[in-house]
Amino acid sequence: MSGSERFLLVGSLLRPDELQTYNREIESRDDITYPFYDDLEGYAETEGKTVTEVVNKQIEAGIPEVTDGEFQRSIWHLDFVWGLDGVERSIGDSGWKFQNDTDGFEEGTFETRKDIDVKVVAPLHSNNHTFIDHFKRVREEAGDHSVKLTIPSPAQIYNEFVRSMSDENGYSNEVYPTTDDLGEGLVQAWKEFVDEYTVVGGEILQFDDCTWALFSKDNPIGYYTQDGATDETVKAQAEKLVSLNNAVVDYAHEKGLTVYTHNCRGNYGSRYAMGGSYEHVANYFLANQNYDRFYLEWDDDRAGNLVALEAFKDKPETEVVIGFLSSKKSGLADKEAVLAELEEAAKYIPKDKLYLSHQCGFASCDGGNDLTHEQQWNKIKQGQEIAQAFWGE
Repeated sequence: MSGSERFLLVGSLLRPDELQTYNREIESRDDITYPFYDDLEGYAETEGKTVTEVVNKQIEAGIPEVTDGEFQRSIWHLDFVWGLDGVERSIGDSGWKFQNDTDGFEEGTFETRKDIDVKVVAPLHSNNHTFIDHFKRVREEAGDHSVKLTIPSPAQIYNEFVRSMSDENGYSNEVYPTTDDLGEGLVQAWKEFVDEYTVVGGEILQFDDCTWALFSKDNPIGYYTQDGATDETVKAQAEKLVSLNNAVVDYAHEKGLTVYTHNCRGNYGSRYAMGGSYEHVANYFLANQNYDRFYLEWDDDRAGNLVALEAFKDKPETEVVIGFLSSKKSGLADKEAVLAELEEAAKYIPKDKLYLSHQCGFASCDGGNDLTHEQQWNKIKQGQEIAQAFWGE
């Protein structure tokens, strides 16, 4: 089947039940060690088989750049962290808090899985990272087809680590005594991973990032709600994260990689974590980050006005993928409404630099969003049809 080159997938796809059986066991145990293959009989074989199937499925569906559907991980970002030297994984007392109403915001009414506690116990390094073997498996299955690998941005993990290592007395960690030390350690580890990735033939790397929405003034749980927050203090925090990401992006470019980013506000069981429009952060998170392609979440009003895309006006070579479609909802989109949105976006982004996607993957964590496999692929097919109608390719 041929698909439109203008419709792209963010990365994750719904896992089959046979794989989720292992994921559910991983979620409940802290006596096993990442990547868990030696601890769970049959896990490696099942994972390998399902990855082969999902890569072939994407190729048959005409997806331009394929991934493993994130079948080789439990959570969109923490598996990558678990694979670094210097960290310990454990089950916490609570999970992340998500809203429980997909049509509104109810802070903290839904709690995610709890195996999300990560401690930094030694200097961070990427040394024979498991994700390298994961990429090699997909590369082998994909043949001549383009492959991208998705990992969390260094800023995403920096932000999570700083928050988890802080209490009423402030930030504290014996390995990285200051937050600057932590940032330098993360950048070094990410650069080491880039080295590993390029050695095995990696060409496309995508940094997934949920941090940006925390800096939007209209986010009800963002940094502007903190005591003493000002434009200057919040902007300084944002610029710190931008500098961390750019340090690795620039290094990856030196190594010959193409680097994307995906921005969202959380995606878990058809729920989101927070609000926050692009308009308040466009001048630094969009304009000042050095990515080759931006995947942007724009499936509802929380994203704000498309005028935020003016941030790309001085970046003519940057590609922008607009997530006008929703991976959270089981039904199909209003085709005419999406075509109208694409027409509006094309006022800001040259049509040859514009792409269409869903706002996020279909399964940022192993459980996935509230829809069936059939509905997922129907939504993908519709995305291709809309892209064909708009671009004629």
